Amino acid sequence: MGEFDLIERFFKQQPSPSSVCSSFEATHSIALGIGDDCALLRPALGMALAVSSDMLVEGRHFFADVDPAALGHKALAVNLSDLAAMGAEPLAFTLALALPPERAGDSAWLTAFACGLHALAAAHGCPLVGGDTVAGPLNICITVLGQVPADQALRRDGAQAGDDLWVSGALGHARLALMALRGELTLPADQLAAARQRLERPVPRLALGRALRGIASSCIDLSDGLAGDLGHLLKASRVGARIDIERVNPISARSPDSTGENLLEPRGALALALSGGDDYELAFTAPPTARANVAAAAGASVTAVTRIGQITAASGLKLRDAEGREVNSPFTSFDHFFTTAKNSP
Repeated sequence: MGEFDLIERFFKQQPSPSSVCSSFEATHSIALGIGDDCALLRPALGMALAVSSDMLVEGRHFFADVDPAALGHKALAVNLSDLAAMGAEPLAFTLALALPPERAGDSAWLTAFACGLHALAAAHGCPLVGGDTVAGPLNICITVLGQVPADQALRRDGAQAGDDLWVSGALGHARLALMALRGELTLPADQLAAARQRLERPVPRLALGRALRGIASSCIDLSDGLAGDLGHLLKASRVGARIDIERVNPISARSPDSTGENLLEPRGALALALSGGDDYELAFTAPPTARANVAAAAGASVTAVTRIGQITAASGLKLRDAEGREVNSPFTSFDHFFTTAKNSP
């Protein structure tokens, strides 16, 4: 199958979608989509354009035998998570796809990949408007474009000493699934399925991000682990933070045998929550006076949030136990250029 046939068959917008796995008609924000040298977008008046790119590489970010529909979903979800962290709404995305010959000729694989990609795109009104395909090792690079009121974008540099520190959802399940898939531990089938769903089909917190406009003082999405990603926010805001570890809901891993033993030591469970990575939740700050507003935003977006600590004037990240004692913090962030720390297959 040639490059342009592949684009036409699997990725070009169709005028009359027949299912959620089909492409969908361009929205009012798209003046021109796939088929020309550039796409043309029309951001609404008073909106700033939010742009982010992420690349997924086989063997580093996903297993070679991953479900292609899940891969299509995740490839877009990790980009939509960046828009969520800015409080932006999606406009469109582009796809640059390198395919090895065995994938380029595999219609079933391409159909499933496109289905997963287009289903999530349709759910968030974010059409595919262009990109590129090339022969090579499997590599997926998506650039997502969104819009946000210019004066309401959630940024990393607005945290203030005394602000509450919050996280959405639960942390550590994606890393738990990765450990199980690597054979580092054995999980009951139901727990593995739930954890694997979090690893392979993360839910971008777009509704929460939009609901936090005018409430949160800063925000970041958690792709490389809470400890590391929070460090980026603290550096940008020139502040520090204290995390009360009893408020960070540690996950448990039950033994599949009759003992029901927790396979993770308490400290190991905390490590997954703080530096496991691939959670794609939001960490954000807000003044204590905004707690009712945060709760309202969480309710409106149907997203659980937990207050886990406070921003401090002194730099650095500190962990505190239930008795108020400081706990050593060896946890770091995933770094794509150091294989000893990689959070990948």
